[in-house]
Amino acid sequence: MITAILAGFAGVAHAQNSVTLYGVIDAGVTYVDHANAQAKDLLQYGDGVSQGSRWGVRGSENLGDGLKAIFTLENGFNSGNGTAGQGGALFGRQAFVGLSKDGVGSLTFGRQYSFSSDYLGHSYTNGGQTVAGNYGFHINDIDQLTSSRINNSVKFRSASFAGLTFGAMYGFSNQAGSFAGAPGSTAGSSAAYSFGLNYAKGPFEIGAAYTNIRFPGSASPTFSTTLANASITGTAKDLATTGVGAKYSIGPAALWALWTHTDIDQIAGRITTFNAYEAGGKYAFTPILTGALGYTYMQAKDLTNGHWNQIDASVDYTLSKRTDVYLLGIYQDASGKTAKNAELQAQIGSSASSYLPAAGTDSQLAVRAGIRHTF
Repeated sequence: MITAILAGFAGVAHAQNSVTLYGVIDAGVTYVDHANAQAKDLLQYGDGVSQGSRWGVRGSENLGDGLKAIFTLENGFNSGNGTAGQGGALFGRQAFVGLSKDGVGSLTFGRQYSFSSDYLGHSYTNGGQTVAGNYGFHINDIDQLTSSRINNSVKFRSASFAGLTFGAMYGFSNQAGSFAGAPGSTAGSSAAYSFGLNYAKGPFEIGAAYTNIRFPGSASPTFSTTLANASITGTAKDLATTGVGAKYSIGPAALWALWTHTDIDQIAGRITTFNAYEAGGKYAFTPILTGALGYTYMQAKDLTNGHWNQIDASVDYTLSKRTDVYLLGIYQDASGKTAKNAELQAQIGSSASSYLPAAGTDSQLAVRAGIRHTF
């Protein structure tokens, strides 16, 4: 398959370069109750909520006959203290180079998003469609919808064929004798693969994706296998997630829905299963004022048994093409038991360490006022 794709990339070389500097800075103030084990309230500076703060460089070189050399380097950072995100990596969000061919697609190499993020997280979620952002995605991004970046990966993504796009990728372990990944502390001994397809025609879109991360604890940075205060007790062998989403737009309104199913399989053979169901909508009251509402039901079974209900509400006001301000409110309620028979806790956000502290009780409320600027 790859040989055929590369053969399709043949053409006459003509130099024509294009390089673009781009970025997003999101900052604001968040109030959250039950912010720690003592259920204390917290008023904090919050960075990267509606979108993670970043800067990047992307470029292309026209090689002729519809063939281009392409690259992207993207750095994540915290606007509050200036530190780098993604474990301190210089280009921890994305770093890849490759070729694209008109009417065929692209073949790229590097650190890249899985198709769970590409096709599902960006298009069919409350987090991706509204300023709820990283507060709206599911707990610790367990189903790979927003921060699913695969190291050492080779990725093919097709061009659009009458509205249909599809793709596949594989992330190498880069460890001798561990092509399919291996447990342990060796950085990079995790492997991963992902597939996806998406169809968009007029006001309707539908997409599906599957991502499997072998030995997620051996990746660098590691992939989380924790749900609020519930964590597995052994080494995770597989973090596998499947999802299907759809969206319908009509005039100033849009509606969407998503289902994901995630299995965390341990070497010892025990499994934790996580299901998430969400639906939402937004309406542009004027060209500069948009309101949105979303609901998410999350359920854990097997080692952990319980569920979380979450409601997101937001208003976004556009000041210019590049700057908007927003107001966001989110409430989450949890019920159930962890594998250690502790009460299951609430936790808003796709990453407790980056966005909100874990709750100390079975409910959590967050209210945020923020500003976002793109360049």
